[in-house]
Amino acid sequence: MPELDWFLDVSQYDRPQAVAERAASAEELGYRTVTVGETTGWNVVPGLSLIADRTDEIDIGTAVLSPYGRSPALLAQTALTLADTSDGRFRLGLGPSSPAITERWHGRSFDRPLRRLRETVELVRTISTEGTSAYHGDVIDIDGLSYERGLPERPPAIDLATLGPTATELAGRFGDGWLPQLFTRDGLETRLEDLRRGANLGDRTIDDVRVAPIVRCVVDDDPDRARSLARSAVAFMLGAYGPFYGKSVAEQGYPDVVEAIRDAWTERDTDAMANALPDDLLDELAATGTPDEVREWVADYAAIDGVDAVQVTFVDEMDEADRERTLSALGELAE
Repeated sequence: MPELDWFLDVSQYDRPQAVAERAASAEELGYRTVTVGETTGWNVVPGLSLIADRTDEIDIGTAVLSPYGRSPALLAQTALTLADTSDGRFRLGLGPSSPAITERWHGRSFDRPLRRLRETVELVRTISTEGTSAYHGDVIDIDGLSYERGLPERPPAIDLATLGPTATELAGRFGDGWLPQLFTRDGLETRLEDLRRGANLGDRTIDDVRVAPIVRCVVDDDPDRARSLARSAVAFMLGAYGPFYGKSVAEQGYPDVVEAIRDAWTERDTDAMANALPDDLLDELAATGTPDEVREWVADYAAIDGVDAVQVTFVDEMDEADRERTLSALGELAE
């Protein structure tokens, strides 16, 4: 049976305590890891602390934090603190972020994102293993101070969320895990070759990198309703949510689809965006339908050579009953 992770969207809950309660239920269902993301809503650290306190075995992580939103030293402090809080169950998820989040929320210049990501990973590791923030790179240059707590026997794992070939090669070379999303099966297999090449450059193999693609899942006995919910969400990701997801899917063989969706977004016509996403592509990018259909989709995706786990996530239009039904139905794969 495949390992299952769960990406928990904190925006769907009213209080951080509710986030922790849902994570505890995922642990009971057999999910291996629960991750939370951070954009312009809650700071995720309090919620992760509550999850760590109310669970015993499930790993916890970020999917993902921006290297522009916190300094590398603060990211290391965060990772080390959450690792202590969870008895070593924390995984630090990082990504290159996007121009909108970097410039319009954090007020930083979106310059050399891959170089910044690499140097951030290296400095977080330096602090976690050597206890010093001394680092001299191209974009990060620090004389250094000492971390004033004891270092863990095993430093927190660092997962990288990347899409393009060069960025994924970086993940293979420097990351402990890879968190891709919105990849068709063929697209994922192609990108896994970049991950393997990066691992080889780092004198490692792909077995040293935990691959956990994020997949939008909707379980409903009415397959048309499930597909409709997912269609709107995927179309929005391709057309409105920064440039990188659309570019990635276009390069997987769907440039005309992405162009049509982006054209509809210029008019803010969300119905036209959804209508421009054909069934064949939607069915490649999201798992929708009856419990058996979604379980089969996820199991097949997890069977791709190099994949270690599938990270289940939902779409905004789902209500709590939808989320509970989907989480429970897929939990049967983890039993």
